[in-house]
Formats: sequence, C-alpha cells, structure tokens
Amino acid sequence: MLHPLIKRHSLQFIRTFHSTNVKFSAQSIIKRKSLNDIRQLYNSNTKISVLTAHDYISGKIANDSDVDMILVGDSLAMVALGYEDTNEIPFDEFLYHCRAVSRGTTKSFLIADLPFGSYESSISKAIESSVQLISKGRANAIKLEGGKEIAPTIKSLTQVGIPVMAHIGLTPQRSNSLGGFKVQGNTGDSAFDIYQDALEVQKAGAFAVVLEAIPAKIGKFITENLSIPTIGIGAGPDTSGQVLVQADLLNLTNSEINPKFVKKYLNGYKLSIDAIGEYINDVKSQKFPELGIHTYKIKDDHYENFIKKVDELKNKK
Repeated sequence: MLHPLIKRHSLQFIRTFHSTNVKFSAQSIIKRKSLNDIRQLYNSNTKISVLTAHDYISGKIANDSDVDMILVGDSLAMVALGYEDTNEIPFDEFLYHCRAVSRGTTKSFLIADLPFGSYESSISKAIESSVQLISKGRANAIKLEGGKEIAPTIKSLTQVGIPVMAHIGLTPQRSNSLGGFKVQGNTGDSAFDIYQDALEVQKAGAFAVVLEAIPAKIGKFITENLSIPTIGIGAGPDTSGQVLVQADLLNLTNSEINPKFVKKYLNGYKLSIDAIGEYINDVKSQKFPELGIHTYKIKDDHYENFIKKVDELKNKK
C-alpha cells in the first residue's frame, strides 16, 4: 500500500520530477544527461565520472568539463561554508546552494544530497525534502545515506518517480555512530553487512549506489554482484565510476585533512594565493590598471563639455 502522502500528491511529484528532465518535458530548456544516458554508460562498461559542486561557478566548471554527474553534496557545509561537519547545515541553506549549482549545470545529470535531518524521521519528511530539491533546487535525483534501514524510504521515493542514489559504507552523516571517519567493511561480518545493504537498496529501486571507504576487494565484489552502477570514493578502481569533492580535487581549501582516497590534480589554493599576491603588488606598484588597456575612453568634445558644465556649476556657488 502506498504511503498516504504519496497517494495524495503522486501526480504532483511525478510532474515535478518530469519538469526537470528534457525527456519528459518539452518545456524544459535544460538538456542534461538522463538516467538512460547513465545506464548506457554502465551497460557499455564505461566508467562514470561524478564530481561535487557547491555554487554556480563550481557547477559551471564541472558542467563544462563534461563530467557525467554533478553531486551537490552536503560536503559543501565544510569545504564551502566552514562548518565543522556536514550535519550542521540547515536544509534551507543547502537548498540555496543546490539552486545555485543548477543554474550553472546544463549538461551533467544533477544529484542533490538529502542533508542530515531532512529525511530520517519519516518517509513523509523524506518525500517533502526531495520534492523541494527537485522542484526548487532543480535537481534530477537525490542521494541519501543508509542501507537496509533506509530501503523503505528509497522504495517510496522511487514509486513516485524520484530517482534515488544510495550511499553505503562510510556514511559521513553517521560518523559519530561509526566511530569517526574510518574504513568500513574491513572485517568479514562488516563487509557482509555492507553487501546486504547494497542488495537491499538495489531491491528498493536505487538507480546507483555510492560505496565509500571500503576495501577495494569488497568494492569489486559488490560491483560485480549488483545490476546497478556503483560509484566509488575510496572503494577501489573496480567500481562503475568514481566521485570526488571538487574542492579536494583542486586543493582549494588547503586543508590539513587529506583522505587517502583523494588525488589532488591542482594546487588551487597556492595558485590562487600567488595570483592574488601578484595583483596586490601590481596595485601598489601602479602596474594595474594600465591606461588604455584596462580603462575606458571618452571623446575629447564630450570631455570638454563635461569640464564646461563643471565650471558653470562652480561659478554659480
């Protein structure tokens, strides 16, 4: 039996989701990748690239780089807003950032996290939060953390046409109960629990599942025994795809925390400091702005007219 809230608003929810996807709405001008595109990548054994974004600029950078999927992850709480952990960000503040990312995203499939406190208390709460992220945040899908215990919520969301990406293994929102940010599934029993979680979220209708901070062998085994894509972050090279936090990849935060699974492709923080330092020096030495290069012109007769009016104004005083 469908949840009462689903029954009452199912048509509204379906229309809301469809309006974000060009395949279902002729009115949509956003020609993003669809679930079919992601599935085709998976079926062809093509690795799926996923990158986080937290505002218009980072969304546009990821989008213009042709990444397959962009995730508005709750990691933005720490890397963009300076919170101590991901659980501190209020839903409305997260939705604000989702909307900003969506404005820079025209090609990549857009997924939004359900932040802590926006879905755990009830299925109704999860539905309401998901609808907000899709209708106002213009996401194409949502991601939520948890395994078998969250499977009923995943099922309810997918029943009304809201695509769900699951997230198991190390789930940052639950790091306090997991003993911190530690590798998961490194014992036989814990690895089996994660495998069961993977089977349950797949059965519930998740279109993909994030595997975080688990042994590479377990990531490989789970990937080979599912029929949906696995997106790894610290789960080895044999998952269906990979996800990284953009600020980590570009090293924009210069954080002392360096997870083992992060590869830094650019020292963005140092490059930015160096560039700004050069700007400061140019200002102080009067190398910037350069007359005729960074400045605008006014015709001589207009300037003379301006001076004439200024003189007239002075003579009246």
